[in-house]
Amino acid sequence: MTDPVFFAPSRRYTAAEVANLTGSVLVDSGQSDVSIEALAPAHEGGANALVFVDGRRNSTLMPSLRAAAVLCPAEFANKAPSSVAVLIHPRPQQAFALVGRLLFPTAATPGPMTGETGVSPHAHIDPTAHVEAGAIIEAGVVIGPGVSIGKGTVIAPNAVIGQSCQIGRDGYVGPGASIQYALIGNRVIIHGGARIGQDGFGFVGGAKGPERVPQIGRVVIQDDVEIGSNSTVDRGAMSDTIIGQGTKIDNLVQIAHNVRIGRNCIVAGLSGISGSVVVGDNVTMGGGVGLADHLTIGSGAKLAARSGFMSNVPAGEIWGGYPAQPMAEAMREIAMLRTMARARKQGKDNG
Repeated sequence: MTDPVFFAPSRRYTAAEVANLTGSVLVDSGQSDVSIEALAPAHEGGANALVFVDGRRNSTLMPSLRAAAVLCPAEFANKAPSSVAVLIHPRPQQAFALVGRLLFPTAATPGPMTGETGVSPHAHIDPTAHVEAGAIIEAGVVIGPGVSIGKGTVIAPNAVIGQSCQIGRDGYVGPGASIQYALIGNRVIIHGGARIGQDGFGFVGGAKGPERVPQIGRVVIQDDVEIGSNSTVDRGAMSDTIIGQGTKIDNLVQIAHNVRIGRNCIVAGLSGISGSVVVGDNVTMGGGVGLADHLTIGSGAKLAARSGFMSNVPAGEIWGGYPAQPMAEAMREIAMLRTMARARKQGKDNG
């Protein structure tokens, strides 16, 4: 359940308003005025709460719902209690998320931590930096020479923005984050502790051990990207590290130098992408994925969690395992190993 101390609803919505906003069908027009002021999981519910039920496995929750309204597919509609307003939608979770963003906007988009507006007198901003009117710079922020920050962007306490970085409009840089050698688009969210633009891991063997290779590229982050807490994006060695428009990166992800990630990708936590990897559009990586350097991941590919990749992945394919291979092959190998293990155990038992 949402905590009203931290996340108070923006206002009350009626079931009819939710139907209009999400393109849902309200089954009983007599329930148009049902009040919705909270979100909850279907197994908890509560007064004035909106829930959603999706997938046949969850359909058993419908008869026992305790909620103001439910978003569900058409085939579940007649299973809800008569007291619950039913909103039919082909993608209930997507509609539920839309309502959540409207009901709790501060949970969907980070805002100032201190409640300050404008530029805090406790921030250090170089005289040559340009901060557009409407940006919010909180206490403890350090902004270097030649930096540009767009209108509506929030720079949270103790963030550091290095020389000549450009940050677009309506974005967010979280507390303690650092950004250098980077060009960042509009509506980009960078959560607390993230490190953007530090030098990549580039060394060459020398007479006295590894010697550093200068990293003189940049990081380019396109519009609508989100980067999670304590994730790192190294700047390029000689070309740029690029994160494509709409891509979402989880917490604790490492992206090495010269990596190019396409648009609308999902990268889950603890994943590591080695140098010069090229990732196409609409790629999904599960948690803990590891990619060797110089690989190409085709658009639309899905990479299973905890998999290790040493080969290119063709577009649209599902791969997994360690080392990773097409998922069907990986499953056959697992099944074969299990069969062999059972046979060996039976042989020992019979012996």
